[in-house]
Amino acid sequence: MHNDIIFSIFLIFCGAAFLATLALFTRQSLLVAYIILGMIIGPGGMKLISDPVVLKDVGDIGIIFLLFLLGLNLQPQNLLKLLRQTTVITLLSSLVFALVGYSVAIVAHFSQMDAMIVGTAMMFSSTIIGLKLLPTTVLHHQRIGEIVISILLLQDIIAIFTLLLLHGAGEDGRLSLLELGRVALALPGLVLFAFLFERVVLIKIIQRFSRIHEYMFLVAIGWCLGLGQLAEFMKLSFEIGAFIAGISIAQSPISRFIAESLRPLRDFFLILFFFSLGAKLDILILSQIWVWALALASLMLIVKPIVFRPLLANIAPTKSAAWEVGVRIGQISEFSLLVGYTAEKNALISQSAYSLIQISTIITFMVSSYWIVNCYPTPIAVSERLRRD
Repeated sequence: MHNDIIFSIFLIFCGAAFLATLALFTRQSLLVAYIILGMIIGPGGMKLISDPVVLKDVGDIGIIFLLFLLGLNLQPQNLLKLLRQTTVITLLSSLVFALVGYSVAIVAHFSQMDAMIVGTAMMFSSTIIGLKLLPTTVLHHQRIGEIVISILLLQDIIAIFTLLLLHGAGEDGRLSLLELGRVALALPGLVLFAFLFERVVLIKIIQRFSRIHEYMFLVAIGWCLGLGQLAEFMKLSFEIGAFIAGISIAQSPISRFIAESLRPLRDFFLILFFFSLGAKLDILILSQIWVWALALASLMLIVKPIVFRPLLANIAPTKSAAWEVGVRIGQISEFSLLVGYTAEKNALISQSAYSLIQISTIITFMVSSYWIVNCYPTPIAVSERLRRD
């Protein structure tokens, strides 16, 4: 078993390095390389790794750190200021995208529950692609960057609550009144505890030992996993606890150091997570739904910029800027994968509906990344004219 895990990690990271190189040369998202690697060497492909369950469980840690780091970047006062500008726009656009996804699933003869979750997954855009392809020193301090970030943040918050509901739903997809009441009490209780503990205990520890970076690193991981475990005990979810843990210390002066320190650890586990997603793809099911996946992905790539352009007309600097925002967040999200994964794990949707979400997301990752790096300023643009760091 020991050697099997080491050999599996060797295959994953060497293979990921090779495919990531090809992805960069073809201006694709690295996430696509990891998922495709899972399809190639996983159980549905060459079967070099026949049982990715253990690696999937380890890869889930990547999602926990991803949500923790997302919370670290959401200072409450800045979050409220940004979200006031785009709340209505985000909610209206999300409704349109959900209806498109639901309609495609219904036409493809999926069940009502499958169609509802497919539609829900379509509401979100990729935070990873949106932010990684956004020039930090140029657009982050301009109107386009502010709009992109605020929409993505609000979508991420909606995704968090969606995951919370899916986590508590039964196999019939319904939350009982008792379950709703429990969530209504548990979530505010967890938030209150997190902020009180941060004010009374954590901030004092951070202020006293902030110069010992190794200790700050340990405290950050302990706080993230500790609050996640508390959330799990309260029957919320580990991911929700990690997200709240990040927000609670976002105002701390050491939060930027913590965010930078945890990124390599997060990336390590995320590679395993996205590999496991690709490894779970069933080639037989894929052959049955690829046409609908292509149709759904194409609609999302077309509809999202079209919908955002009029909605952003009053807050974007120009019409072309509104269109650019739509293109930059015109893909499906890694949160969509997580929504599908959570629903499938809780037996709320069929494997074919989960595969539809996965394949559609991968297609939009590839096309959207290529579109953005060839038409707009990005840190990895091939053209010198468009390369902005």
